[in-house]
Amino acid sequence: MKIHSLLIPALTSLAMLISPATAEDWPGWRGVDRTGISTEKGLLAEWPKEGPPLLWQTEGCGKGFSSIAVANGRLFTLGRPEGQDGECLIAKSEKDGSVLWTTAFGTSGESNGTPVVDGERVYGVGKDGDLICCNVETGAKLWSKRFKKDFGGKMMSGWGYSECPLIDDDRLLCTPGAKDATIVALDKATGKEIWRASVPDELGNRGKDGAGYSSIVISEGGGVKQYVQLTGRGIIGIRASDGKYLWHYNAVANDTANISTPIVSGDYVFCSTGYGTGSALLKLSKDGDGIGAEEQYFLKSQKLQNHHGGMVLIDGHIYCGHKHNEGFPVCVRMSDGEVIWGGKTRGEGKGSAAVVAADGHLIFRYQSGQVVLIEATKDAYRIKGSFEPAFKDRESWAHPVIANGRLYLREQDKLMCYDLKKS
Repeated sequence: MKIHSLLIPALTSLAMLISPATAEDWPGWRGVDRTGISTEKGLLAEWPKEGPPLLWQTEGCGKGFSSIAVANGRLFTLGRPEGQDGECLIAKSEKDGSVLWTTAFGTSGESNGTPVVDGERVYGVGKDGDLICCNVETGAKLWSKRFKKDFGGKMMSGWGYSECPLIDDDRLLCTPGAKDATIVALDKATGKEIWRASVPDELGNRGKDGAGYSSIVISEGGGVKQYVQLTGRGIIGIRASDGKYLWHYNAVANDTANISTPIVSGDYVFCSTGYGTGSALLKLSKDGDGIGAEEQYFLKSQKLQNHHGGMVLIDGHIYCGHKHNEGFPVCVRMSDGEVIWGGKTRGEGKGSAAVVAADGHLIFRYQSGQVVLIEATKDAYRIKGSFEPAFKDRESWAHPVIANGRLYLREQDKLMCYDLKKS
């Protein structure tokens, strides 16, 4: 069985969804197509001892672990700035990080989700399930929803919603997590409900009912466009046209937190969770008027479990941090689950590692703060540089972002910007 990297048609359709942003922007969770991979070239292939040059460091992001969205000269994040009672959607200048506007919308003390930008609008989901749509230039609220009030929303456990909504053509997709509204499709301009997806009462014994901590991705598996999401009961597939439930897979679920965004590649879906669970590869195929999901293999937690740092797929190989609460660098062949290298040594940092990729390299950002450049090759584990960021506060869980030749690192209220371009 041979599996290729993400199909060109799928990449093309996803890129078209964010057409107002440039190719080098990073308009939402894990980039343009949610793969965690930037298409930029001409970046540093090795870092000096002190790391890439720091261009600027600013404040004003507030409390939280949200990452950054970058589009058309603006940066967006979620957080609770000092003096605010709840979460805010915050816009900053890409040039120097100065605050352009701040719009209060949430009721929680901190944010974990990431905004998504689509043309003149930007969207964010707060920790308590507050969904807001704002104008990108002014911050004016255009519409809002509340997952619990409007859809009976439910989280699998107590850390709150961490989702980045998905923009698909004229729709916004999000995951309230209710049995009769696990995923909902809204008109992105008005917030009007298009459909809500129900799931069966029985989705397996593993995990818990409700939304997980992941974000939706698009699959064309089995020839049917569908939304794939990791929920409290595992992976589900929902038909894009009308919200019909298609399939689920329960074995990858755990009772505490199902987090990492799945990888979609052609007819295949790869998923992984921590807390001693493991990873699985599924094949989607036509099944009557629906879709079936068949397990190709399951990797036990000792072999591969990704906690919450995410995974990237490059040339048929998955790169990520392995082990719960650890970021042991690992390369796994997706077709058969074989570990090619790594998974047994900690690397340069400690704790879980958030992973993105660009120009033939991986960037690992460890919970302990260290940022490491690793060559994205199946040949061997090769470090090409590492550094300690200019500022460290709490756990460095916010995922790094690569946009327009720059590396962005959110650290609670602070935001650091580094120059990744070759001189």
